[in-house]
This record gives sequence, structure tokens and C-alpha cells, in this order.
Amino acid sequence: MNQAFAARLIEKARELGFDIAGVVPAGLAPHAGEFSDWLANGHAGELAYMSRTAEKRRDARLVFPGVRSILVLGWSYHLRELPEEVRRDPARGRIASYAWGYDYHEILRPLLAELTDFVRRESGGVAAARAYVDTGPVLERDWAAAAGLGFIGTNTCFIRPRLGSWLFLAELLLDVDLEPFVVEAETPDFSSRHREAAGTCGRCTRCLEICPTRAFVSPYVLDARRCISYLTIELKGPIPIELRPLLGNWVFGCDLCQDVCPWNQRFAKPRHPLALDAAIASGAPRLLDLIRLTPEMFRQRFRSSPILRAKRRGFLRNVCVALGNWGSSEAVPALADALRDPEPLVRGHAAWALGHTEERQRARRYLEHALSRETDDRTRTEIVAALQETGGP
Repeated sequence: MNQAFAARLIEKARELGFDIAGVVPAGLAPHAGEFSDWLANGHAGELAYMSRTAEKRRDARLVFPGVRSILVLGWSYHLRELPEEVRRDPARGRIASYAWGYDYHEILRPLLAELTDFVRRESGGVAAARAYVDTGPVLERDWAAAAGLGFIGTNTCFIRPRLGSWLFLAELLLDVDLEPFVVEAETPDFSSRHREAAGTCGRCTRCLEICPTRAFVSPYVLDARRCISYLTIELKGPIPIELRPLLGNWVFGCDLCQDVCPWNQRFAKPRHPLALDAAIASGAPRLLDLIRLTPEMFRQRFRSSPILRAKRRGFLRNVCVALGNWGSSEAVPALADALRDPEPLVRGHAAWALGHTEERQRARRYLEHALSRETDDRTRTEIVAALQETGGP
């Protein structure tokens, strides 16, 4: 049960649709030290689970007792690119492309379950496996690079040469020794041994330069607290006021640092290209439609989507910021309605948005009425600040 078993396992992974797969010995993560420094510098923000599981993330042997090898897998989720005029339309909210369709956990978990069953059958019940897809205490990008599948780019994304970075990563932790082994989708040669996948970012810094919030402390170091993806998904409270204008029209996640990556521009190909109308509806919906989502409408619209992770209050918070950055008078009535939302988080960000619309006088009237009835202290502070933006007291 060594290289031949690894070859059968990877062949099965490719049959299931994974684009890349490789096996690497389990142990201390190659960049465990850098991960510790990242946490110590506070770059994880409110991602407390990172610190709680830090020891396991550093050493895979603490995650699954008896683990000896890791099968690392990659699944391309690239669907298509949106037209430039759609992406730049401030009346639309942009959604990261990984969230255009079904929740990827629900897509990949059944496939990982099939792989786990395959391991048991092929080993005669001797081997055991534990599967993760972006859910366990595993430094996935680190192990993907160690498995020879690609490299970690300047923007901290995992990049597969000749495939790009639009990839979901998953892994099977196995309690058997397997030789390091990698097979590439584009060169399925099972006689090949493990090798490092060629590729680097070289001197390219496009991803660092495009980031509007300057989330990169330095190449390969991301401060999550300034990352648009973190701010629109992971952050549960108010978005820092100084960062709101920098979010543009992103309402869930961000693709900017991947959009400009030369590896993606040159090599990424859509797995199952979406029709343009479907892509626009999924990736750039109209903000005025989103701000009016009731709790039931939100659950129905995103019932199988990763967007549920942000919850309605977080998502509408983001929509309010995008509406404020649009600044159109068209948004004023919808934002005025949002001042009565059941969620204080939404009301506060709606007030901020009204303070940044072009129709200041009408916005001021709505804000004054809202202040007279508001009972939440934080929201009152937001309304007062917005009134000052409109020239009020």
C-alpha cells in the first residue's frame, strides 16, 4: 500500500472531478513559524478560531491521531468573467465568484465521502481517513504547496501554474504511509514521482497595488482586518468607518487580487461557463433589490449559497455601504426604509449611507426622524455622524 495505492487514490480523485491531487507526508506544516507570527501580530482580527486551533494547524499529527499522509485536492470554481461595464456599475453589488452558485462545501463533501469509502475498500478496511474542505484546523495552502501542486502567491492565494488560483482546496488525512506523489490534470502521467510545481510570482505586485484597503502588510502577508473579504463576511460588527468608502460595491467577498493575477489572466479557463445573464444575476445583482430583502426573502434567495454565512444583517450592512458609495438619490427611499430595519447593524450602516448620498437635504430629514425614535446607542452615534455629513447638527 504505497505508490500504487497513492496512484489509485489520485486516479479516483480525478474521476470524481478534482483538477489536481497530490500526496505528502503529514507532520509540521512547512510555514508553521510564519503562521505563529501572523497570529502574534494580530492579523487574524476576530478569527478567534485560528488561535484556538493554532497548535493543530501547525502540526497535522494533532488533528487526526495516527495520520501519516495527506491527500491534497484542488477543484476549479472559475465560471466566467463579468463585462467591465457591469463590474464598474456602482448600482450593482459585486459578489466574489466562488459564491455565485451552490455552497462549495455541499458540492465537495459528498465527493470526499466517496474518496473516504474508496480508501476503506482499497485497503481492505485497514486504512482510515478524515476529510476536510475549508472547515478543519489544517493549513491547506501550505500542504498544497508541499504536495507539489503549486505555490502560495504574493497575495497569499494558492496558485496552480497553468490553472490559476480559482481553486477550492480539500484534503484527506490518512493513517497510512504513502510516498509523495502528484498527478496533474493536464499531464496525467502516473509513472511520475513527486516534484515541485514550477512557478512563482517573480517581481509581479499587481495584487498588492490593486487592493483598495491596502490589506497586504508586505508580500505574502495579509492583514485580515483590512481585507474586503474579511470585512464583508467574517466581521460581525460594524465595518470601520474609515474603510467603508474603500469597499466600493463589494457586498460579499472580493476578487480583485485574483482578477489581476497574470496566472489567472493567462491560464484560467471556466469549468462550466455560466451564461452571461446568469453570471450577472449571481455576481452583480442590483443593490436596490438586495436592500429590500426581508429575512424570509434572504433565506429563500440564498438558501444554498455561501452568502448565508454573512447572515442577513451582515449582508445588508454591506449593501448599505455599497449604496453609500454609489451615492445616488435613487437609493435614498430604500435607505430611509432601512432606518427602520429590525437589526441595529443595518440601521447604523443605512444612516452612514444616507450621509453620503448626493441628496443631502432629503437624507437629513429621514435621519432626523430616525434619531428621534432610535434607542440603540451605537446606531444613534451613526445617525448623529451622518447628520453632520449632511450639514445638520
